[in-house]
Formats: sequence, C-alpha cells, structure tokens
Amino acid sequence: MAESYDVIIIGSGPGGYVAAIRASQLGLKTAIVEREHMGGICLNWGCIPTKALLRSAEVLDHANHFKDFGLVLEGSVKPDAKAVVGRSRAVSARLNAGVGFLMKKNKIDIIWGEGKITKPGEIVVGKSSKPVVEPQHPLPKNVKGEGTYTAKHIIVATGARPRALPGIEPDGKLIWTYFEALKPDALPKSLIVMGSGAIGIEFASFYRSMGVDVTVVEVMPTIMPVEDAEITAIARKQLEKRGLKIFTSAKVTKVEKGAGSITAHVETSDGKVQQITADRMISAVGVQGNIENLGLEALGIKTDRGCVVADGYGKTNVAGIYAIGDVAGPPMLAHKAEHEGVVCVEKIAGLPNVHPTDKGKVPGCTYCNPQVASVGLTEAKAKELGRDIRVGRFSFAANGKAIALGEDQGMVKVIFDKKTGELLGAHMVGAEVTELIQGFVVAMNLETTEEELMHTIFPHPTVSETMKEAVLDAYGRVLNA
Repeated sequence: MAESYDVIIIGSGPGGYVAAIRASQLGLKTAIVEREHMGGICLNWGCIPTKALLRSAEVLDHANHFKDFGLVLEGSVKPDAKAVVGRSRAVSARLNAGVGFLMKKNKIDIIWGEGKITKPGEIVVGKSSKPVVEPQHPLPKNVKGEGTYTAKHIIVATGARPRALPGIEPDGKLIWTYFEALKPDALPKSLIVMGSGAIGIEFASFYRSMGVDVTVVEVMPTIMPVEDAEITAIARKQLEKRGLKIFTSAKVTKVEKGAGSITAHVETSDGKVQQITADRMISAVGVQGNIENLGLEALGIKTDRGCVVADGYGKTNVAGIYAIGDVAGPPMLAHKAEHEGVVCVEKIAGLPNVHPTDKGKVPGCTYCNPQVASVGLTEAKAKELGRDIRVGRFSFAANGKAIALGEDQGMVKVIFDKKTGELLGAHMVGAEVTELIQGFVVAMNLETTEEELMHTIFPHPTVSETMKEAVLDAYGRVLNA
C-alpha cells in the first residue's frame, strides 16, 4: 500500500517548506517532495545568495568613499570575484542545510524525486532529472524515494524559472540567467542587462560596484516598471551617477555572438537601432511558473499565462489540490509564498477566521544601490482607479540621520484617500528602505489612518522619521522641510 499523509507539498522553496512546518505544527502528517535542493530557488539561487553578493558590493562602495568619512585607507581595495562568489555560496549552503534541519525537527518526511499528481489524493514520485548541483548542497539523509504516495491534500509549490525570449535564449556562456550571473568564473569587463525588474537591476547594481561597465535595456518607459514612476526616476538618476548606462522604451531585437563577446541590436523608441557589444549579457525578462510534468492538464486544473489559478486560500478548481508561491502567479516574491503557505494550511486544518492573502498588502523590495521598497498603490494606479488622493513626500536630504550616514539621496512618498484618510500606498528610495517599508505594511494591515500615523512617536535621530514627515506633508503639516 502507498504511504499516506494528510498533506504532501511538491517543492521545498520558502512557500513549500514554511507550509510544511505550519502543517506539522497543526498536527497534520506531512511530507515534502523535492527534486533538486532544499530551500528552492530563493535560498540557493535567488533572494539569499544575491543579497550576499550585494553586501560585498556595498562594503566595496563604502571602502571607495572612506575619505568622505574622514578616514584614510592605505592601499587599494579591489574585488576578488572568486572569494565574493565563495562567500555567497557558503551563505546559501548554510541555509540549505538549515531547511533540512527544520524538516527533521518538525518530523516532516522528505521524498526525493519528481512528483506527479496522477489523481486527486495521489502522487507518483519518479527519479529526479535534476541531481544535486553542488557539493555544498548534499542530499539530506534518511529521505524517502521513488514510489506512490497518497494525501488528503496536495499543495503545488514548484516555483518558477527564468523566462526566455525567442532568438535570445540563454546559453550559459555568453547569455546568462541569474544562475550563471550568481557564480561567474571571472568578472566580465562589460555587461548588458536585458530587463530592469528586481532581478535585472540588482545584478546591474552589483556588477557596476565590482567595476564592470554595465548597460541596462528596458522595454518599458521606466526602470523597475512595477514601482512608482517618481521613485524610479530618483533611483535611475543615482544609478546613472554611479556609471550605469540605461536605455528605456528600448528592446533587444537580435544578438550576434562572437568568440568571447556578444553584440545586442537595441531598438529605441524613435525606431533607431544601436549596436552594443559586451563580454556577457544577462537575460532578466521575467520568470514563468514550473507547471509542466505535474499532471495538472490531465486533471483539468486551470492555468493562466504559465501559472496555476488559485484563490486567496490557495485552492485550485480541483478539490484537494492547492497552489502557492510563484507557481500561483504574481507577485512572485518569497515572503508572499510563505504567507500563502501558512494561509493555505491553516484553511486546510479548519482554523477559524483565516484571512485570504491580500496581494495589495504584499511589500516589494529591490536591493540595488539605492534600494527601492513599496507597498500598495502607486500614484498613477490610484488615479487610474478614480481615487481622490493626497500625496506626501519627504526627502532624505532633510533628515539628520541620513545626512550623518552620508546617505542623503532618497525619498519617502505616501498616498492617502482624501476622504477617509486610508493609506493606499507607500513608496521609498534610499539607504535601507527595504527595512523601513514594513512600518507602512503594518499600518496598512491595521487599517491605520493618517491621524494615527501623525500621533505615532518616531525615534530621533533615525531615517524612519522620513516616514512620519511624508505623512505630515500629505496634509500640509510637514515640520522639517
């Protein structure tokens, strides 16, 4: 007989492993199916290792500005690509092992291989076509293997992979995805980044800090197109000041490969074509859900634009089958996946008052230099929806802590409903704004109004004071500008 569980989760990324832990906490017999590495893309090839690389870049940027702080650095500071990448991979490996420990601690079975849903309540696990890639990421001990398993509830958490444009497919040599960009054998002298979403702009920022000549090509009129245009204009100015070349309203129409370089034909909005040659190109034109070979089509599970259609509780149109995280559609963010996993499992367990995931309150963070963070509606979207709004802004240039840090280039922008005082959106650019945005996320979740924010005491001196000043500005009461 097939071994039976209450919940089986396919995929051990942030959504999958967090859902498994919560299911175990609620007394459900749980297993997780993984084919490649514990922790998924986030821990191994995404969120975590990229932040390790960006931290190295940040330290290097600071070292190059020691004189600004009255310090003398004897000798030069230069990047050691092998050591920078080695540190990043070590950070990833540590967390990869940590997920395995959490599975053992919470008595969650790991089934190694590729899972396919043969019918509601049944999964057949076959041999993995993607063996463990690195020695730092060993196969967990005491895992179960190929076979048939049953479960009352099956959660698909298979994540996403890089999208490729026809004719400009990554080859792992001259055209990279984030996999190759994370661990180059050596730093290229020049680089083209196609796409300026979070992935593209973070790699562009990192490689520029490492001394690489970087050109960004974005098809939309602004970089980081999902963000507020006023915020991204400030970010663009700072990125260009650091030496990045940025083309917007432009597209790569074709590429020509040389022996050790690649030439991109870039068509701009006026119809002109410019040829740009670089050592390497990164394709960062988005991601698509891993929905293939799971048996979804045969079961009649609805998909849309490469993702599984699921409601706010993760339910698909087929009873007993759920989808969470990137495979369930945008925003494709690790923290959204984790939250969806918890919501899905708590609903399965029958907990009272489980709230569906509200995608309008999912924060977005981009860790380039300068950082960008946001939650809720942009100014343009609020107007498009017909909302009567108040907008407040406050510059880092008027904040004492930011000036003392030498980080006075940034801004906080808030958007309120003029009639009710509801906080509709918050947008930031500048140093460590990815740590600040959560204050506004909490405020929105608590349905805080402008009056409550105005009566909140922010510590001085902190960069967080810019948040309150922006709120005050929206109501004509700003104090320090």
